[in-house]
Amino acid sequence: MASLSQTPPGVMFGMSPLMTARSGDDAYGSLSRHSFEGLSLTQAATQIKLTFPKDKINFLLLENVSPSAVEFMVKDGFNVETVPRALTEDELLERIDNVSVLGIRSKTRVTQKVLEKAQRLLAVGCFCIGTDQVDLAFAEKKGIAVFNAPFANTRSVAELVLCEIIALNRRLTDRSSEMHSGVWNKVAAGCYEVRGKTLGIVGYGHIGTQLSIMAEMMGMKVVFYDLVPKLPLGNSEPRSTLEELLQESDVVSLHVPRSDLTKNMIAKEQLALMKKGALLINAARGTVVKLEDLAEYLKSGHLGGAAVDVFPTEPEKNGPGFESVLIGCPNTILTPHVAGSTQEAQSKIGEEVAVALLKFVNMGCTMGSVNLPNLELPVSSKVHRILNLHKNVPGVLRDINNILANLDCNVNAQMLGTTSEVGYLIIDVDKATSAETKKAIAALPASIRTRLLY
Repeated sequence: MASLSQTPPGVMFGMSPLMTARSGDDAYGSLSRHSFEGLSLTQAATQIKLTFPKDKINFLLLENVSPSAVEFMVKDGFNVETVPRALTEDELLERIDNVSVLGIRSKTRVTQKVLEKAQRLLAVGCFCIGTDQVDLAFAEKKGIAVFNAPFANTRSVAELVLCEIIALNRRLTDRSSEMHSGVWNKVAAGCYEVRGKTLGIVGYGHIGTQLSIMAEMMGMKVVFYDLVPKLPLGNSEPRSTLEELLQESDVVSLHVPRSDLTKNMIAKEQLALMKKGALLINAARGTVVKLEDLAEYLKSGHLGGAAVDVFPTEPEKNGPGFESVLIGCPNTILTPHVAGSTQEAQSKIGEEVAVALLKFVNMGCTMGSVNLPNLELPVSSKVHRILNLHKNVPGVLRDINNILANLDCNVNAQMLGTTSEVGYLIIDVDKATSAETKKAIAALPASIRTRLLY
């Protein structure tokens, strides 16, 4: 069963790498896989002669993608267009025809309809943690790689949640609101330290584990629930059911992806199990909590407070007009999906996803892809590289190797990885036969996409 904290849910890789390479540390010249980190990626890429003009490869970056990401792509010679907001499906359909790489954050939806029209699209970069805004299954079938940044804003989200735990326990929003209204109300009633309290974390993934460590440093007891057995960090303890965790916790913090499994996973039935006066924090996905039920339990006093950073529907742009049943609820912190929005996190996300996209376009590297096999074959300027995405059916590798043998093609290196739906093959071949080899491989019935990279 998929982990609640896994991103994206339900994606399983069946890796079957087949690789042959020349022996010796210098088999691939001076371009080792370690030479493609950070800005050296651009410098290293200039040492191989790509078969495509970079200024004809169009990058479309939406939703104010970090300037650091834009800088990486422009420096590498690609044609980059930026749009400061999310695009609707209709708007995206109008623009997608000539786009090779699409960059988005959390609001733009990349649907099957969009992917069907995107004939030139090679990859989608999600400049965020989640990838549920992309139809991953269809992208996989079309051989479109999807990348994200699963670690870059982990610290930012965990810090905000810890801040909210303290603020809710001390009822700081009430005191601040009173002071801004000119009311001095120095009270201790209903205000508590977090030391000794039990924090229940639902979804013990990258953010959940980081929060676990930070909360223990504050003296909290930590319990967690995840569908997949996880190694507890520090003194944290797993719980076998969500119900057990809810009944035990003074604070419940949610860190799960959007999926059918997690939709309205916190509603009346679950809220009723929580301790009287307990706190609920949702910095995960807006579909996880049924807000009408949460509002009822806050107003009744059963819950002592809540912090909500994500909502079922969110405005497409900044400004007035936000509406929610939680507005006016006591001791409730509402924030506009900013848990991961720090300067540090956005810069890290921009660089992490940009490098992944450039390594894929320039070298065929899929390390970090959430929907294709993760492969990285070192680069050599002395060979031609062919990339082939094909349906994962019996006999494809045999057919490809037969083509190579029949064309008397010298294979310098070969690597294959598979998912349940597709296979991804990287082949480095002799210069004299590469064009003919590519044409023959592309003609196979199982081939989805074949590229002659360099």
